[in-house]
Amino acid sequence: MPANTAPPSGKKKGRRARLIVIVLVLALVAGVGYGTYWSVSTVRASFPQTTGSVELKGLSGPVDIRRDSYGVPQIYANSDEDLFRAQGFVQAQDRFYEMDVRRHMTAGRLSEMFGAGQVKTDTFLRTLDWRGVAQKEYDTQLSAETKKNLQAYADGVNAYLEGRNSADISVEYAALNLTNGYKPAKWSPVDSVAWLKAMAWDLRGNMQDEIDRSLLTSRLSEKQIDSLYPSYPYDRNKPIVSEGGIDPVTGKYDPGAEPGDVTGGNSTGGTGSGTGTGPGTGTGLGSGTGAGVGTGSNASDGVSGATQTFNTQLGALSSTLDEIPALLGPSGSGIGSNSWVVSGDYTTTGKPLLANDPHLAPQLPSLWYQMGLHCRSVSEQCQYDVAGYTFSGTPGVIIGHNKDIAWGFTNLGADVTDLYLEKVDGDSYLYGDEKKRFKTREETIKVAGGASRKITVRSTDHGPVVSDRNAELAKVGEKAPVGDVAPDRGDGYAVSLQWTALQPGKSMEAIFDLNKAKDFEQFRQAARNFEVPSQNLIYADTKGHIGYQAPGRIPVRSEGFDGRTPAPGWDPKYKWNGYIPFDELPYEYDPERGYIVTANQAVVDSEKYPYPLTEDWGYGARSQRINDLIESKIKDGGKISTDDMQTMQMDNSSEIAKLLMPYLLKIDVSDPSVREAQKLLEGWDYTQEPDSGAAAYFNAVWRNVLKLAFGEKLPKEVRVKGECVNVPPPTGAGPVDDPGKLVRECGQRVPSQAQPDGGDRWYEVVRGIVKDQDNEWWSSPAKRNEPETKTRDELFARAMEDARWELTAKLGKDVSTWSWGRLHQMTLKSPTLGTSGPEILRRILNRGPWNLGGGEAAVNATGWNAAGGYHVVWVPSMRMVVNVGDWDKSRWINLTGASGHVFSAHYTDQTDKWAKGELLDWSYSVTAVERRTTDKLTLKPQAGR
Repeated sequence: MPANTAPPSGKKKGRRARLIVIVLVLALVAGVGYGTYWSVSTVRASFPQTTGSVELKGLSGPVDIRRDSYGVPQIYANSDEDLFRAQGFVQAQDRFYEMDVRRHMTAGRLSEMFGAGQVKTDTFLRTLDWRGVAQKEYDTQLSAETKKNLQAYADGVNAYLEGRNSADISVEYAALNLTNGYKPAKWSPVDSVAWLKAMAWDLRGNMQDEIDRSLLTSRLSEKQIDSLYPSYPYDRNKPIVSEGGIDPVTGKYDPGAEPGDVTGGNSTGGTGSGTGTGPGTGTGLGSGTGAGVGTGSNASDGVSGATQTFNTQLGALSSTLDEIPALLGPSGSGIGSNSWVVSGDYTTTGKPLLANDPHLAPQLPSLWYQMGLHCRSVSEQCQYDVAGYTFSGTPGVIIGHNKDIAWGFTNLGADVTDLYLEKVDGDSYLYGDEKKRFKTREETIKVAGGASRKITVRSTDHGPVVSDRNAELAKVGEKAPVGDVAPDRGDGYAVSLQWTALQPGKSMEAIFDLNKAKDFEQFRQAARNFEVPSQNLIYADTKGHIGYQAPGRIPVRSEGFDGRTPAPGWDPKYKWNGYIPFDELPYEYDPERGYIVTANQAVVDSEKYPYPLTEDWGYGARSQRINDLIESKIKDGGKISTDDMQTMQMDNSSEIAKLLMPYLLKIDVSDPSVREAQKLLEGWDYTQEPDSGAAAYFNAVWRNVLKLAFGEKLPKEVRVKGECVNVPPPTGAGPVDDPGKLVRECGQRVPSQAQPDGGDRWYEVVRGIVKDQDNEWWSSPAKRNEPETKTRDELFARAMEDARWELTAKLGKDVSTWSWGRLHQMTLKSPTLGTSGPEILRRILNRGPWNLGGGEAAVNATGWNAAGGYHVVWVPSMRMVVNVGDWDKSRWINLTGASGHVFSAHYTDQTDKWAKGELLDWSYSVTAVERRTTDKLTLKPQAGR
């Protein structure tokens, strides 16, 4: 579809806007075929102008925007302000609706766009106050230069919006106008800063695990819960950093130092954090020693019933969290990313090669927007020559390279949140021996098509009271298990949230500094300001150096408070005691092994580092596979090529299959239909290609093993919503007429968040018991015509049978027609109207499905939740392989395309290639960009201005 070459006239714009509304009305009435036909002919009104010239208010000189055949823009300017003003203009051209939804989400204003159905979400987001924190960051933390860049970006967005009707901006606005007359407001610099809060929320660490461990106490013993959260296998899956430690003399982390005293270290700054010991040994809430928040020997009478009531309240909180838009992906052990860098000593290029593929929720358009930001001549006035992946709505490049260095991100997963029980007394809460008054503020939520709602937000010194946002949570802790030393529960406890991202910081500053960095020292200096979310940063430069830095604002907790479960807010021993100093955070520079891998595994061996970063790492299945692939390639003098890096990104090998296959193949199967399926596994190499019948059957067996051994024994709060099982009454349910009587319980969690999710934590759980034929987890009650199981092999046999008939229903009786891709599909959905709009709009806006290979905890991490089904819930949202120094030989791909406009040629034009593991050439130099330019637009200063 050819690009527009000139902006439509005012009359033409008005006619087109009216026509879009008319067409969408017809579409809603007449059906898919008619509506889709007319939509194609009308939505072009919102397509961007990509050739010719446009006058742009505020420019000091001309700016060129060159787009390649995939619509990827490269911007050339003579000043920083012109560069970022043009970036705002171009991103608004392609992605403004996406940007607008994001800023309404971060501000808790979704109800203004979508009506009363979003009020509950808005109240929770207003309670967290991301927008308010972003405003404080802008006002107090950011430099004048950063503010100038943010303002220039906002001016560019607003220059694009000026004079345009909403239907000329995006077809989604035409649909919104049908119901509520919504019109977008101007962009502000704080809108850009606030987006980093949403990024931090989805990558916040172990908050869900903290809730889940407490929920499990209603049905499982402390020993059982511990077995479901095994220790990280440092002996088998290497941490990121294996060299160095904190120097005992300087007190700083030194990659060349011997590991120091793990009990040392100094905290710095901010609100305190500590966490101490106190009377009462307990299990469950407040593990270890603490102020009696537990179910152990010091717990008060009636603890069992109290535990169940408290878990009901935590389940309600979990449900509230499920409803917050997860823009980056569902929380869980699979969410994360891969990145690795190999020294030029081991590459065919003689320079480092760097790969990165963040694993995020599949969405349309992709979270990422590819772009180059180039100063025609780098100088003090114009400082940038950078290209890579950006966020629409945020200036600068998030992941990519400049002419000197390249960098990538993966989620570090540090524990940066804590839930606190708060003893409430009227308008006060207890802290130590005093009563402190809540800090309060009023919020008004405007609702499209309805009356505004007012809420009161309460906060303690720990943070906002999140339990106020749910009717059940208002009673949280009414009968919570507490020790004798805890305060009288009275009307119960509230729950507050302490989170590092609710403190103003300088992460936006870090983005601009990364974009300009020339060496590892400047890279680390930029990382110093990257406070939230805490990310693993990898590095390579044209001089041949490689490196790694763990940045972030990570709280220090004292002995006795591990952050694994909600803490007693009234006990000062549980406050935070500052943050890990940046100079004591782990990093590596040119490690002897010649490569660095980060894939959400442990950062450093906990026995060699004084600060606990978290106890809820990813368990290293992906990272160790990448380590093994690299080592197998470079042993005996081998070299790694750009093609090798690309091939590694698509590695589909299943680590859990390698563990379980020997056991499954030994099962004596008498049913010929099940035996027919079992034969698929004979000779299978564990690769999960889309056309593999063996991969389909194995993953179905794995899902049913988890369901039988664990899923049906977990409390309803963590099981899939609507799936019901007969279970014994929960612990503490009170006296029952028949102790052996079963009750019907239905799950309450959305499928993408349910347990057991089948991630590599569950690999470790099963690894720990698979050699124990009689372990208690292998027991499963009889159902219908299925016998009770008591041993591993009995449960495996039953899982193999259940998987056979499950796939028969889904894929057909003939096993030769089975394939993993038919089960494991990805559908790209446009947020908001593509997920909850009328059916005709969903069909117009969404794309797919695609049959995918890969799988949970594979390097090609097309994740699926084993409790919820086989559909893809997170993906490598982009892939890049950077050829350091020879930049034009780098490669990249996006999940979707550059455009957010439905029916644009660039809406999903990269997806088919992405699904096949292909990468596009990534032009960087002026010569290469010019060679691939298909459209050129010049932005000119307004005449006479």
